[in-house]
Amino acid sequence: MSRLTRFLPDRFTLLLVATVLIASVLPAHGQGIVAFGWITNIAIALLFFLHGARLSRDAIVAGITHWRLHLTVFSATFLMFPLLGVALKPVLQPLVTPELYTGMLFLCCLPATVQSAIAFTSMARGNVPAAVCSASASSLLGVFLTPLLVGTVVASNASAPISYDAVGKIMLQLLLPFVLGQFMRRWIGAWVHRHKSVLKFVDQGSILLVVYTAFSEAVNEGLWNNTPLPALAGLVVSCVVLLALALLGCVALGRLFKFNLEDRITLLFGGSKKSLATGIPMAQVLFAGQAVGAIVLPLMLFHQIQLMVCAVLAARYAKRPA
Repeated sequence: MSRLTRFLPDRFTLLLVATVLIASVLPAHGQGIVAFGWITNIAIALLFFLHGARLSRDAIVAGITHWRLHLTVFSATFLMFPLLGVALKPVLQPLVTPELYTGMLFLCCLPATVQSAIAFTSMARGNVPAAVCSASASSLLGVFLTPLLVGTVVASNASAPISYDAVGKIMLQLLLPFVLGQFMRRWIGAWVHRHKSVLKFVDQGSILLVVYTAFSEAVNEGLWNNTPLPALAGLVVSCVVLLALALLGCVALGRLFKFNLEDRITLLFGGSKKSLATGIPMAQVLFAGQAVGAIVLPLMLFHQIQLMVCAVLAARYAKRPA
């Protein structure tokens, strides 16, 4: 039974599915969309404020000296993934709709996850301090790099116009609360660490709000009518292929630079992941006025696939002799 449960969706994934179903049956309309939009913006700002208050500067200093590993992780996240998305265009584009392919490219431009990358590295007995440093720095760099990558990669390879004004909106909505959280850390940091459940509630709650609002707008615009079942099946195949190539690429980079096993584990779990928590709020800003529901659908699916696959890999690494 324990082996079976590793392949089952977690509770948050089930909540995501439920939210999509609710938005599909009972989407918000008119002023309801406006109200949910304001509530969502406030929740996202609070989320990044709390992340800023929680992030330890000591952890950053402890891991920053391993610059070769960090540069390799960043290269996998911000170079390898976008190149894969563009290189696979002849394969992926026929499998999915144009909106879903835009979502695949957007997914490739996102930063790495923080919590799950560190958790899987710890479970697999990898270099945890380096994982904390690289995952945290990836989230920070993503605030700057993701809008630029989306403006370059998506605009030239998909039908989704991006304005560089969105970079300023990202700064205001995500980076400013994060910096304020870092500034307030000396007063509230200990409280945030003691009440991790609050951060988890805001984290998951803000994502669910964004998903409901985005899918409400998409359903109102005919998302499911314009997305045939073969395209959804093609999206599953596309996400599996992308993750498999990313994992193989991280393994190859680890061997190329002759990292030890602990560092290769950190690279594998840090370089192959994409952040749902950062990606969905960014999509809301970067693709304002477009079918955001279809664009974030690949990210939601990729997120669950990466969790299931990496759980199996981490468990295998954990079984090696001490």
